[in-house]
Amino acid sequence: MNRAIAHILSFIGHPLLVLTYVLALLLLINPYAFGVGGIGDSKSVLLLVSVFASTFLIPGLGVALMKPLGLIKSLELREKQERIGPYIVAAVFYLWLFKNLATNPVTPLLFTKFVFGTTIGLFFAFFINIFTKISAHATGMGGFVAMLIITAFEWPTLMAGFSAFGGVCYISLLWLIAAGVLVAGLVGTARLALDAHTPADLWRGYAAGVLAVWIANGIL
Repeated sequence: MNRAIAHILSFIGHPLLVLTYVLALLLLINPYAFGVGGIGDSKSVLLLVSVFASTFLIPGLGVALMKPLGLIKSLELREKQERIGPYIVAAVFYLWLFKNLATNPVTPLLFTKFVFGTTIGLFFAFFINIFTKISAHATGMGGFVAMLIITAFEWPTLMAGFSAFGGVCYISLLWLIAAGVLVAGLVGTARLALDAHTPADLWRGYAAGVLAVWIANGIL
């Protein structure tokens, strides 16, 4: 795989973006569960911006500030020791988001489960990272696929609607799961192409992500 393409796929599949992707899909599939009429509603946009800021933008800025402070050598976090601080920073914001959503009756339980699952996945990655290297990208992608599967079981009769060619195109959740698996594989391949991880690191990540989401689903 071309390294430029690998870098693009790595950014698209960044683990901190997973919850934003999932929220957007849930709003496309069943916006009424969130008390809105569609993903374009002002409340939907505000929720998306809020989740994006608290799960990607602010934690990302926090990690970026670690470099000039000398706490990390590179934003790529190639050494497992460098990942300890970023995991802690991200976990704080994810726990904060989960606490707020868990006490908000407007938020559907399904999305709250996914936030909880992502938080558990962060802690899994943190503890596994102490002993051996694990791919955070694979952890995020494993959780993403697990979220799509659980959504298909929870809302089996629904489909995702996308605007296309002046109309609306509806896609079965089974196709979304297949697309999710494909994306997870491409992101994993990109991490290998960049020499960021070994296949074992990826498999540990995929397993941790899937397990974390299923644990959250079972608890809530």
